Amino acid sequence: MDTLALEASSPKKAANGAAPPATSSAAPGKRKPAKKAKKAVVFFEVEILDAKTKDKLCFLDKVEPNATIGEIKSMFHKSHPQWYPARQSIRLDAKGKSLKDEDVLQHLPVGTTATFYFRDLGAQISWVTVFLTEYAGPLLIYLMFYFRVPFIYAPKYDFTTSKHWVVHLACMCHSFHYLKRLLETLFVHRFSHGTMPLRNIFKNCTYYWGFAAWMAYYINHPLYTPPIYGEQQIRLALIIFLFCQIGNFSIHIALRNLRPPGSKTRKIPYPTKNPFTWIFLLVSCPNYTYELGSWLGFTVMTQCVPVAFFTVVGFIQMTVWAKGKHRSYLKEFRDYPPLRSPIVPFVL
Repeated sequence: MDTLALEASSPKKAANGAAPPATSSAAPGKRKPAKKAKKAVVFFEVEILDAKTKDKLCFLDKVEPNATIGEIKSMFHKSHPQWYPARQSIRLDAKGKSLKDEDVLQHLPVGTTATFYFRDLGAQISWVTVFLTEYAGPLLIYLMFYFRVPFIYAPKYDFTTSKHWVVHLACMCHSFHYLKRLLETLFVHRFSHGTMPLRNIFKNCTYYWGFAAWMAYYINHPLYTPPIYGEQQIRLALIIFLFCQIGNFSIHIALRNLRPPGSKTRKIPYPTKNPFTWIFLLVSCPNYTYELGSWLGFTVMTQCVPVAFFTVVGFIQMTVWAKGKHRSYLKEFRDYPPLRSPIVPFVL
């Protein structure tokens, strides 16, 4: 009875005595994995209002979440051609700070319906054009006074030369300084911002051109008197001037190497193998430190009040810039070296 039950429950044999082929629910070959459902892209709606009047200027529909502020500026420019991207300031708040072009829409504190505020920055001009203009002016203006072209001094002094060798040395140093600046603008500097307001070129040129004319008038004047301590004072001043000019150039090269071409990457500057860059251990903006040293040397060399006044005004302005950059470094980098000062080691 048990045997019959076992035979009944076991698979039946085929006629030839062989067991029937086992059936399998799996299809021959590997089973294809099920396709993953694609995530639905949530598009944004962007509304741009005038920061002053709060009037709606533009509405952008179906903006991709990974769109950058720079791309939104380009879209806005299509509907308002008079406001090209460099002229636009896009903000989260009407009185807030401008957003960076590389900021991504989905990473900003906005919903899928984003509201931005627009402010017109005015006509823009490239930094390179501004630098070339404001540096070429002092170079040419100083040479006009050095060669004593007519209508500057008395007619009897037209196209005459000074008898004091320090006057010729001062001309060479001044010309070298601004030629260096022009060449650095063309081949060394990498600007994080491509443009600046057009009105700044008039302010900058007034400053540089005006001081160059004031200094050159007195240094190249027929009644100019050399420094009180003579050659020793001049030679010491020349060493200071040249040392600081080399240092300034070295810092500019080091800063250039921190930023790859075409990028806006910011890194902490550190000393390199060049000894002139070791001052990075103590100050955040050694380019301004060396610039100050150059003009101090030129002041001692010429012993001229307008040069000293230009050095003081320049020091005040560079201190403002250095403090701003120092604060920016501290805010952006948590591991920023705490020993550094903005422009003068341990002092300022």
